Amino acid sequence: MTAAAGAGGAARRPGPVRAGTVRAPTASDRLQRLLALVPYIVSRKVVGLAETAAAFGVSERELVDDLNMLWCVELRSPDPYCPIDLSYEGGEIVVSEAESIDRPLRLGIDEASALLVALRMLAELPGIGDRSALGRTIAKLEAAAGAAGVPSAQVAVQVSRRTEDAALAQVTEALTAGRRLHLSYYVPGRDEATERDVDPMRLVMVDGRNYLEGWCRRAGAVRLFRLDRVLAAAVLDKPAQVPPEAEPKDVDQGLFRPSPEDARVVLELATAGRWVAEY
Repeated sequence: MTAAAGAGGAARRPGPVRAGTVRAPTASDRLQRLLALVPYIVSRKVVGLAETAAAFGVSERELVDDLNMLWCVELRSPDPYCPIDLSYEGGEIVVSEAESIDRPLRLGIDEASALLVALRMLAELPGIGDRSALGRTIAKLEAAAGAAGVPSAQVAVQVSRRTEDAALAQVTEALTAGRRLHLSYYVPGRDEATERDVDPMRLVMVDGRNYLEGWCRRAGAVRLFRLDRVLAAAVLDKPAQVPPEAEPKDVDQGLFRPSPEDARVVLELATAGRWVAEY
C-alpha cells in the first residue's frame, strides 16, 4: 500500500478527533493492528467503537487515532490510488473501498508452527478434560494454516516427566478425587525441604514447567508448587477445602510480578553475552 493524503471523499469525512495521552505503541504494533482492523470491521459491516476498542485492547481514543490514520491510506486497487472510505459517526464504524486489505492476515510459518506445537504439548498433559475438543481445534488450525503449518508436523511432542512422575500422579489423583495433599517441597531460595498440606486447585504449565496451584495451609494463601521440586507427595483421606477467597493466579505473562520495592539493574553486555537477554 502507499501512504498519502486522501483527496477523494473529503466532503463526507468529519474532522480528525484529537486523542488523549496514551502509551505510544511501536510502529510495528500499530501497523499490525491497522492491517487487522480493516478486515475486522468489513466482516461485520457495522461495528461499535467501544466493541472494537475492547476487541483490540486499546482505548476508544486510541482507536479513533487509528481510524484517522486509515483516512490517510490510499490503495493501488481496485483503482490506482483509491482512498479508503470510512465513517465512525454515532459511535458506529463503517469501512468501504478497502478491497485489497479486507481479508484477515494468515499466520506465518513460525506463528502457525509455534501454536500447533504448543497445542500438541497441551494435549499430552494430564488432567485435560475434553481431549476431543482439543483435537478438533488442532485439526481446524492445521487446515486453516495450510502450508504454514506443515513444519510443525515434523516436531514430535512428548512431555518429559522424569523425576516428577510420582508427584504428577499423586496430584492428578488428588484433583480427580477432590482430596488434600501432603507435600515435601524443596525451597531453593532457603535451600531447605518443607512439609505442608495443600488443597489442590489446578495444574498449570508456565514456561515449559508443570505447577500445582493450590491453597497452602502452611502459608494460608494460594501458592504455586513446581512439580520437579516436590520431593514426596501423598493423597490424604481428607477432602480439599479451598476457601472462597482463593483466586487463581494470572500466569499468562509468566510468574514474575515486579513490585515498587524491586531494584532496577542495568546490564551492559558484549555481543557474546546476548544469550543473557534470551534466557
